[in-house]
Amino acid sequence: MPDWQKLVSQVLSGLALDAAEKDEVHAELAAHLEDFYESLRTKGLSEQAAIQQTLAQVANWPDLRRKILIAKKGRDFMKKRLHQLWIPGFLTFILSTVFLMTLQKLGFQPRIVGDGPNAILFCAPWLESLLFVGALGAYLSSRAGGSRGAALFASVFPVLALTTAFLLMFPIDLIVERAIGNHVDFSIVATALLREGIGWILVPGAALLVGGLLVQFLLSRRLTSRSVAGS
Repeated sequence: MPDWQKLVSQVLSGLALDAAEKDEVHAELAAHLEDFYESLRTKGLSEQAAIQQTLAQVANWPDLRRKILIAKKGRDFMKKRLHQLWIPGFLTFILSTVFLMTLQKLGFQPRIVGDGPNAILFCAPWLESLLFVGALGAYLSSRAGGSRGAALFASVFPVLALTTAFLLMFPIDLIVERAIGNHVDFSIVATALLREGIGWILVPGAALLVGGLLVQFLLSRRLTSRSVAGS
């Protein structure tokens, strides 16, 4: 019986993967070919015929090598994005929401700044907590190998989600206006969104960003001190 492991290792020796991943790919493909070969032999095919039909399973080895690389690199990219962006980002979103709900249940009310239609709501304890939340998101992203941009994205993710929700109000208002047949004064809507956006997006986003930048600064100083100590 052919040494399928050796055959696969020779044909796919040029795979641009690390040693562990390459060995895993070789072992999986060799096991597949060996199982197919054995099934042909049990059906009564001669050894030569079984080998030929088994090798025919992979008609184009360079094409297989390319597909393996695409699959591996794509999976690694998605895995990195998950740990560097989405997990820290959604964690900051969940924590910021939980902190706000907790403060409301404890009786903390937003502070009104300004008078009349220009009044803006601020929740000082919540804004203070966002410094920690933004710092945590940036730290987790950096620990997972995320770039500076990825870390800052993770830290400000809650306000990005809120911004998307605010922007969606415009098309929703259009749909509602056409459905109910009533005119909507978009100048009033835009003014309300701008006022709410300052209190619930701009200022919280600044707090989250400050926390993320602080973590980036501390991590960069730590790396610099280690480099100096190592030299």
